[in-house]
Amino acid sequence: MNIQVQPKKINALLPTDILFQTLYWSQVKSRLGWKPVAFDFTSSTGQQGDLLVLLRPFGRGFTVAYVPQGPESEPDPEKYGPFLEELSQALIEHLDSDVTFIRYDLPWESPYAADTLDGQPWSGHPASRLRELRMNIGTCNWNLRKTSLDPTVADVVLIDLARSEEDIFAAMKPKTRYNIRLAQRKGIRVFAASADMLPLFYELYLQTAKRNGFPPGTYRHFSALFSTLVQNPGSSEIIFLLAARGEDLLAGAIIVIAGRRALYLFGASADEHRNLMGSYALHGEVIRLLREKGCLSYDMGAVSPLPNPDHPFYGMYRFKTGFGGQIVHRNGSWDYPLDMHGYEIFRNYESFNQLTPSQWDL
Repeated sequence: MNIQVQPKKINALLPTDILFQTLYWSQVKSRLGWKPVAFDFTSSTGQQGDLLVLLRPFGRGFTVAYVPQGPESEPDPEKYGPFLEELSQALIEHLDSDVTFIRYDLPWESPYAADTLDGQPWSGHPASRLRELRMNIGTCNWNLRKTSLDPTVADVVLIDLARSEEDIFAAMKPKTRYNIRLAQRKGIRVFAASADMLPLFYELYLQTAKRNGFPPGTYRHFSALFSTLVQNPGSSEIIFLLAARGEDLLAGAIIVIAGRRALYLFGASADEHRNLMGSYALHGEVIRLLREKGCLSYDMGAVSPLPNPDHPFYGMYRFKTGFGGQIVHRNGSWDYPLDMHGYEIFRNYESFNQLTPSQWDL
């Protein structure tokens, strides 16, 4: 395959609909302690593109090289492993010697989802050891490792906004349409919030984290989203909406637009008054606004890969699939260890603390 990699300036990153591979995201993460670097790559088979890589030391001489939802350029599914191996080997020449491993959050479709297209229902991701076996076929070193946890990009609900508003709402589940109308009858208003209302949103977010049992991100993570835009207006666009009835704040959402794609980045809802359906009203308005802004798709973010009540994302599955989108199964996160001893130490720490890269900023 013979992949060639060439470093370049961060501000030379190509425009993309993948938020996490944009100049804006590199600046957000820079504020949170990461060092962003960028590369062009080409292969003898015609694959080419560029890549944002985020570097961060974690003590004990360990450094992570993290590729968020990249590379965008996708090889043939049966060549995923050899492509990542050659890309990793090419990147090593340009990374510091203390880099312990390279992590890829792949935006590519899961090959197992493609295997079930012939009228067969999706049966879920196989065990990690089987996924590793398939990924490493054709590689020289058999060095690609499936992460112990997938970040929230592995299984998502994607809504096609190119349709008419009537068609989008017609595709929703009846219960979802009913709840949107119920919120309207109960006087729920959805309004565009300013950045100075972020502390109120964060209070809701902390309630949501406690209620659902996940470790919350720090306030500075949210602040970085908005302060970066102030310095670079027009680089991306944030839609920050809140739903309320009277003085009671019910729900909030932070949506970021990159190119023609919108991503539901963070959401929150209050513990009280959940019967008022504020979150349903919120996303109904989000869909309307995104169509006005010319977005072609709305990525609602993580869901469980199957309708399994035991999965921690099952609640999100029930809520988000009600809006009528398609579930997209991506290939998840993969590591290419460079220092196996250091990698095993980090992996054990990460697994014990149930960390994903979104919590590395803590």
